[in-house]
Amino acid sequence: MNILFYLLPKKEVAYILDHFTIRQALEKMEYHHYSTIPVLNENGEYLYSISEGDFLWYIKNHKLNFNNLEKVSVSEIKPAREIKPIRIDAKMTQLLSLIVNQNYVPVIDDRNTFIGIVTRRSVITYFTSQYAESIEAIKKGNS
Repeated sequence: MNILFYLLPKKEVAYILDHFTIRQALEKMEYHHYSTIPVLNENGEYLYSISEGDFLWYIKNHKLNFNNLEKVSVSEIKPAREIKPIRIDAKMTQLLSLIVNQNYVPVIDDRNTFIGIVTRRSVITYFTSQYAESIEAIKKGNS
């Protein structure tokens, strides 16, 4: 199975650029109801993903208030947890090993350009339906 079957394309995924301010990033995350969001550079390359917790700890540790959030860029915040990307030509076993520990897996091409994500939900949904179909086939075979 190819990971393209699971891909949610870039045009359907909210992401932020590394030069966004903390306020811009938080507003985008709030609007889309994301707890973690991919961060790209101006060339569209995937850099990392950043979470609400990363923002919270940065704001707390740097004693920022709401007005200061417009003065600090996302690039100054280092994420506590790495959300590893996968290449578009990766094997299904590589996707499965990542999706177990991540809510989503960013998908990149051979130039590190972000092309979308694969969500844990889509993978679980696929395998659940495959399992159900297998059980039905076994039941019909035993009838």
